[in-house]
Amino acid sequence: MLLTLLKGKLHQACITHAELHYEGSCAIDEDLLDQAGILVHEQIQIYNMANGNRFTTYAILAPRGSRVISVNGAAALLANPGDRVIICAYAMFEAEVAPSYQPKVVMLDQDNRVQPRK
Repeated sequence: MLLTLLKGKLHQACITHAELHYEGSCAIDEDLLDQAGILVHEQIQIYNMANGNRFTTYAILAPRGSRVISVNGAAALLANPGDRVIICAYAMFEAEVAPSYQPKVVMLDQDNRVQPRK
């Protein structure tokens, strides 16, 4: 049996840009993608803590070290700069792996700087 588990998460990321007239996706600082184990073009779920909107898109690169989180295309109507969001990627795992599996969780501050987990 396969189970869907959290693979990687950027917790409380702050939206830096919302670009309506763009093809779509979410641009994320390459460093943050690496730390959360999220791949370019991977499907992600975004949960907006400011307004409750939840939507699906895919990750694209923002410049490494820029701390950019930019929602693009139609998603720009669901989040505004300054909104705090949770960005999650999920993966399928064999049930035997589930009990010991640990996702990559990255805690962020309001400037998208990595914070220690509490």
